[in-house]
Amino acid sequence: MRVLIAEQDYPLYAQLLSDAAPDVEVLTSGDSAELSRLAADCPVWLGQPDLLGTLLRQGHQPQWLQSTWAGVTPLLAEGLPRDYRLTRAVGIFGQVMAEFVLTYMLGHEREVLARLVSQVERKWDNRMGQSLAGRKALIVGTGDIGQSVAEFLLPFGVTLYGIASTAREQAPFIEVAGLDQLGRLVGEVDYVINLLPNTPNTHDLYNAALFKQFKPTGLFINVGRGVAVVDADLVWALKEGHLAGAVIDVCRQEPLPQRHPFWTAWGLLLTGHSSAPTSPSMMVELFVHNLRAYQAKEALRGEVDFERGY
Repeated sequence: MRVLIAEQDYPLYAQLLSDAAPDVEVLTSGDSAELSRLAADCPVWLGQPDLLGTLLRQGHQPQWLQSTWAGVTPLLAEGLPRDYRLTRAVGIFGQVMAEFVLTYMLGHEREVLARLVSQVERKWDNRMGQSLAGRKALIVGTGDIGQSVAEFLLPFGVTLYGIASTAREQAPFIEVAGLDQLGRLVGEVDYVINLLPNTPNTHDLYNAALFKQFKPTGLFINVGRGVAVVDADLVWALKEGHLAGAVIDVCRQEPLPQRHPFWTAWGLLLTGHSSAPTSPSMMVELFVHNLRAYQAKEALRGEVDFERGY
């Protein structure tokens, strides 16, 4: 079996894959022309969707692509072929995403940024921090990553609510409602954590009308996709006090343009799309699992439905 690796960190992936599956012939290069030549005669590709998309545009016809990202938006672009199997990275981002969310929830309770300002101003800041115990969190997107984030929050005494494409029973959530209940639930919780993928019905969900329904003490954390948020409406809502703050990891344009209002918005912290780095070793482990399943004609983990977009 020949496998093409199209990754920024291709030497590490090549080494890890060779070690984990010695029977696999690994093809890779840092040179785009050489990569394209290798792709011409290779049925299985492993890599990042932007590079894989470039190779698809050149007319190559793989049988199966394994994305190293949880999102596969570049591969869903207009005009790209869809006559191959596509799997996305699942089961490897749960803990790092949960750690990111917990960092900023705890930072919010302990007022870390305000204390830093106090220190810069040489003011003795002896206000008492708050606890997560008894707080309510709404996880918008209760799939693979959302489930994991919920399980990490549980020991802190956080009461968990969820939003999924359709309402369902799902532990450890008190309630998992459909997307039409988003407006009701944002007003009942202290934290709204967006984990939704980029699909046509997840665009512009977080608008002025929705932000008006947030608790004034609520914190919004966006680690899903930037297209879910109407940027100007979030800046306005923060200024008007409809919510206490926002942690924004993902934006419509990345890197964020210099003149964008997020840079100077009151109560908004930018974290530069850093919430969940891919672990190459875990990624290769997932890929080898899927490769064996592919060879045995069994179900693949994280297979994408092109119609749904995830």
